[in-house]
Amino acid sequence: MTQKWLSIIGIGEDGIEGLSAIALSLLHQATIIVGGERHLSMLSPDDQRQKILWQSPFQSSIDQIIEQRGQSICILASGDPMCYGVGVTLTQRIPISEITIIPAPSAFSLACSRLGWSLTEVETLSLCGRPADLLQSYIYPGAKLLILSAGKDTPQIVADILTKRGFDDSKITVLERMGGIHERILKGVAASWQETNIASLNTIAVECIADSGVLPLSRFPGLPDDAFHHDGQLTKREVRAITLSTLAPLPGQLLWDVGAGCGSISIEWMRSHSRCRAIALEQNPTRLKYIADNAAALGTPHLQIIPGKVPESMANLPTPDAIFIGGGVTAPGLFDICWNALGPGGKLVANVVTLEGEQTLFNWYEQVGGNFTRIAIQRAEPIGKFLGWKGMAMVTQWVGVKN
Repeated sequence: MTQKWLSIIGIGEDGIEGLSAIALSLLHQATIIVGGERHLSMLSPDDQRQKILWQSPFQSSIDQIIEQRGQSICILASGDPMCYGVGVTLTQRIPISEITIIPAPSAFSLACSRLGWSLTEVETLSLCGRPADLLQSYIYPGAKLLILSAGKDTPQIVADILTKRGFDDSKITVLERMGGIHERILKGVAASWQETNIASLNTIAVECIADSGVLPLSRFPGLPDDAFHHDGQLTKREVRAITLSTLAPLPGQLLWDVGAGCGSISIEWMRSHSRCRAIALEQNPTRLKYIADNAAALGTPHLQIIPGKVPESMANLPTPDAIFIGGGVTAPGLFDICWNALGPGGKLVANVVTLEGEQTLFNWYEQVGGNFTRIAIQRAEPIGKFLGWKGMAMVTQWVGVKN
């Protein structure tokens, strides 16, 4: 089917009157109208056409729309449907050749026009239906953030996160109902934010200002070791930076972190780009809790954590772009499962510190080739009144790329 039967129209606070002629034509031609309560209330009370109100779970409404494929359906959506909107979800299920999309200005564009900010120089994210901990990886000195709010309580949640991170003086601006007659702008700072009389439809702008002495966390691989809760099973900072540069994550790629420990590799993989995905596999119950805590604290709450012993816990996982093995390298059958799971061009990286581990890696090398690197790191530590070099355990790293 190539006929365009579905239209998605972005609508602002100015309602039906603010729609373009093309958008109005599509709306008038539709036999079924879909939207939230706020959108459907913009229609005339005399409009007798079939209405579909968004339900929870949201996916059930998407299924209902697809069941009526071929009928003339119009969806009313806030702002730009392709900016964290319903258009993104629908184009994953329905070919764009069957859809017409007419966007209105997004909340981000409207906010920039109110604040005088350049949209290309700000960080944008949505907390609608998403964990607030996502914000953690966006906070750094001088950052300008635009946040789609989940509701009237979100500004206080944002203020609390900023304060706990040592960004007390950060400036917060809440922009309500932009583009309508009830538009309002509220201003304050994170440490003293107490505003509760806020409309549910709001967008939050933040200028991040760090307290004196706060050490920001870079998105570049190699966070300080003390950024993670761990029991010693941690890929140390220098080795972690080398390992991440070897894994070389690209936006949208998926990593399997096998024997994840405290999750440092998979978390830093995800921090490299908001679209990077990772699965952490770990059997130790204490370390599983460390992974969850670290993922939330460092802004990667979508890290998928799978408990259990490898390789048994690896069944039916999505195809990875890269695999890192930091623990359990000698487990029988692990290499075959990992190597077979990779697609062409997929990368397998393994770190070991024992002779038995090295022997296993050499056996892999004899099967598929690859290359070895030995990583030796020394840190200066006190020896009495002086400083001396103390070597960390040497790490042997093997890298194989599947052709």
